[in-house]
Order: sequence, then structure tokens, then C-alpha cells
Amino acid sequence: MKKATHERVAIEVSIAISEAARLLDVDVVSAYPITPQTHIVEHLADMVNNGELDAEYIPVESEHSAMSACIGASAAGARTFTATSSQGLALMHETLFIASGMRFPIVMVVANRSLSAPLSIWGDHSDIMANRDIGWVQFFAENGQEALDLTIIAYRVAEDKRVVLPAIVNIDGFTVSHVTEPVFMPDQASVLEFAPHKMFQMLLDPDRPVMMGPVGIPEIYTEAKMALDIALLESRAVIDETFGEFAKVFGRKYSAVEKYKSDDADIVIVTMGGISETAMTAVDRMRKRRKKVGLVRLRLWRPFPFDDLRDALKKAKVLIVFDRALSFGGCGPVASEIRANLYNSKLKRKPPVFSFVGALSGRDFTADQFAELVEKVEGYIKKGILPEYEIVGVRE
Repeated sequence: MKKATHERVAIEVSIAISEAARLLDVDVVSAYPITPQTHIVEHLADMVNNGELDAEYIPVESEHSAMSACIGASAAGARTFTATSSQGLALMHETLFIASGMRFPIVMVVANRSLSAPLSIWGDHSDIMANRDIGWVQFFAENGQEALDLTIIAYRVAEDKRVVLPAIVNIDGFTVSHVTEPVFMPDQASVLEFAPHKMFQMLLDPDRPVMMGPVGIPEIYTEAKMALDIALLESRAVIDETFGEFAKVFGRKYSAVEKYKSDDADIVIVTMGGISETAMTAVDRMRKRRKKVGLVRLRLWRPFPFDDLRDALKKAKVLIVFDRALSFGGCGPVASEIRANLYNSKLKRKPPVFSFVGALSGRDFTADQFAELVEKVEGYIKKGILPEYEIVGVRE
């Protein structure tokens, strides 16, 4: 494959994602508007209406119907796209398991937003964490360029005959979705060569009638779910391969786990999503004060990158895991995964994992506050304290 050409443009991230769907020449878009993902599907509707994208746009009465339409379209072999947020993702919940269980390679962008009640339109990760176990490949984008690129990568992975699973690209609501920033927009020929447009799996064929979605009796249900789990785990090899091919064609290298000044760090902060850039600023400032602090960021959430994370954290003495969602009655979801990951690891030294939950519902969490977390943890270590979890940034 030849290297792609790019045009550098200043664009709202939501619109950049819509443009990615256009470059991918999607066949069907079915969505219901909900803040803060609305700009994505509004722009797609405009492109279809203006003849810039030859696709069927299905306006529906709810997000449940949107995913149902996507399932039907994907079953007919169409390259299918949708987007949602928050309560919309919650309303889809029932159908998300159908998409993965029946192996439909739908791609969805979730503009992450807090769940009601109380009602909030602002961003955190509570919507996707309530849908952690749906059997979809799940990425987290840090900024606009990643959001665009991961949408392209998601189609290449989802439609690969070795995978055939739906995929989600998560972007932080407002703080990523509504930001205008410069991105490198690739040419369409390169995008379609990288992620070829093809009707891979057409099940709804009048000439070959089939039964779809029958009852899974106890004698087959466990095996069916195990097959899905194996497929999701084995998708990891394809994801890594796709990251590598993407770098060759588009010049941007991605990985499941990204390290930032963490190789010699005593204290490592672990994050996901757009707040990682704020944490990087905090690391830079603390490094200037000769504090050995680093950052590890998860780009891939499902399948969980067990080995990569263990390798990235093998020299750390202390971990600070910052979640933007609360698992009520438990610690942060990411912290929970990491604690479980390290428990069975062969690491000689297993660092204590401090779980902090913050930046909920779009509340600011600054670089200075990350530095304060580090100081707080240093104090806990001196006193021999290891809380199960702590909600931070709470008003006095």
C-alpha cells in the first residue's frame, strides 16, 4: 500500500468523525440525536442530503431503534455507522448484545456523557462503563486526530474476516467532541485501500433464507458465549496488526497502551481518554521539580491489554488510577481491572493501586489537581494508608 496524502484542516472533532465515515463510504447511517453526539449525525445527514455521501440515512424514533436498524443493515451486508451518548447508549443496551452475539461489524462512536439522575449533559465515562461487558471492541481516543484515525481503524478491525465484531470509538463529550483543532485529513483512495469497502457477511439473502436469533438452549448457550469471548480476545492480534499497517500508510503510530515518561517513574498515573493530555501536563511540571512521575494511558479497553499493561507498569513503585466513572459501592472500573490484572501477574513487585474517581459530569480536573493527587498519595504511603477508592475534586 502506498502512503496516504493528507490535508491539514481545522475542524470540530465531531465533524472530523463524520468526514471519516464519508471517507469510508459507509452504506447506512441510523441514529437518534442526543447531546453531545448530535453534530456527528447531523453532518452525516447533511452530506447524504447534499449528495456528498451515497448512503441510506435512517432517522428513527429512539436509540433502541437506531441500533436495531444498524443490526438489520449489517445483516444485509451494509457498511453501517451510528453514534450516541449517555441515556441513548443506555436505551440501546438490550440490542448491543445482539450486535456482538450475532457478529455484526457495526462501528459506533460514543461521545461519553454522564448518566441521569440527576440529569446531566456533560461528559464522563459512566455511560460506557455501564456497557463494559457487551462484547464489542472498544477504543478510547485522546484528541481529534485519534478520533478520526480510530474510526478508520475500527472498520478495518471490525470487518476483518478473523474478527467480525462490532466496535466502539469513545470520545469525551464536549472536551473532545466539540473542540475545533487541526487534524490531518487523509485522501479517500488511501482510506478505502486500507479499509476496503466490501459486503463481507450477507446473511439476509432472499435466495438463501436462514433463521436468525433463535433460542439458545442451555446445551449451546455457554459455547456460543465462549466463542464470542474467544473472538474478542483473538481480535487483539488483528488490532496490533492494524495499528502497524496504519502507521505505514498514514504515518501515525498507535498502540493499545501508551507510555509517557514512565520508564523510570516511581509513581505512574493511569488514565483513559482526553484527560490524559491534562495528566501529561502535570507530569511535565512535576518532572521539572525532579519528581519521578510518569503516565500510562489505555487506548484499548476491550479486549483488555493485560500483558501490555503489566509490561508498562513493571518498574512502577506506586500506581494512581484515575477513573471518570464510579462503580457504586466499589472502586473505579479501570482501577478494578488493573488490580485484578496485577494480582495474578508474575511481577516480582506488585505496586499498590490507589483508585481515584473524579472529573464527573464535566467537572474540571486540572494539572495542578493531578499534582495534588501525587502529594496525597505520597502522604498516604508515609502513613501506611491504602484506601479502597476515593472520590476527588468534591466541593467542600
